[in-house]
This record gives sequence, structure tokens and C-alpha cells, in this order.
Amino acid sequence: MKIDRDAIRELAEILNDTDLTEIEVEEKDLKIRVARQITQAAYSAPAYAPAPAQAPAQGAPSAPAEATAATPALDASHPGALKSPMVGTAYLAPEPGASNFVSVGDKVSEGDTILIVEAMKVMNPIKATKSGTIKQVVANDAQPVEFGDVLAIIE
Repeated sequence: MKIDRDAIRELAEILNDTDLTEIEVEEKDLKIRVARQITQAAYSAPAYAPAPAQAPAQGAPSAPAEATAATPALDASHPGALKSPMVGTAYLAPEPGASNFVSVGDKVSEGDTILIVEAMKVMNPIKATKSGTIKQVVANDAQPVEFGDVLAIIE
């Protein structure tokens, strides 16, 4: 069996560039799988249950834009939609009790961490795909997300 070292290096670079933990390609009778184990001991899943949402008191201002989810169809088609690359649990802060990575109105650069998605006990940083301003944070802290769910809007 001849090993294509260039193909393996290229796949490893894709892993690093996209923050994926595993990638596999198959061509004819050859299959290459490259995987890595990411350990981020500084962050663990919160040991608390999120407080249930309460209805605002009559006459109280509505919830801030980052806490309200917009229509999913509208968000998914938005050119600044940052979508989840995996199924998991979204965390808006690096650890329980810490400030969120970003808030509505923050300026971000391509590659800045916007939030974390925990998948199979691995904390995966979700990074800005472009520079701009955070217009909306759609994901809720400690809530499940699906592949392709809109996490935030960057304009």
C-alpha cells in the first residue's frame, strides 16, 4: 500500500483550518481518515441547570436582540449567518460565570471565537467566518444546536 503523505498533510491542514476533529475521504478502494483529539481542560460543561425563561412583566421592555431568536428561514438565508458545523450544545462564554465571547454590536475579525459547541465532550470553538459587527446572537447558552442551525448574524 502506497501512502500519500501529501494528501494526509492536506487533510490535517483542513482539520486545523476548520477546527474539525475528524475528516475522512474515500476514492475507489483507498480510504484516508485523519482525526485529532482536542483537550480543553479549562472549560467544562456547566454543572448548573439554566434558569427557566420568565415572561416579562407587563410594561417591561422586550428582551434584547441577542436573546431572541429570529425566524430560522430568514436567518439561514442571511449572507452573514454563522451556522453550526455540528450537532452539540452551544455555550456563549468560555466557562460558567464568565462574560460571553461576543455581544450584539461587538466588532469581530475573521477567526475570532464567537461561541463554543460541545460535541461528544469536546469543546469546539466556533469562529467568525468574516469580519464585521455582531447583529444578532441566535444561539442560547447551554442549549442544543443542530448541524446548519444559525448561531449568530455578522454584518
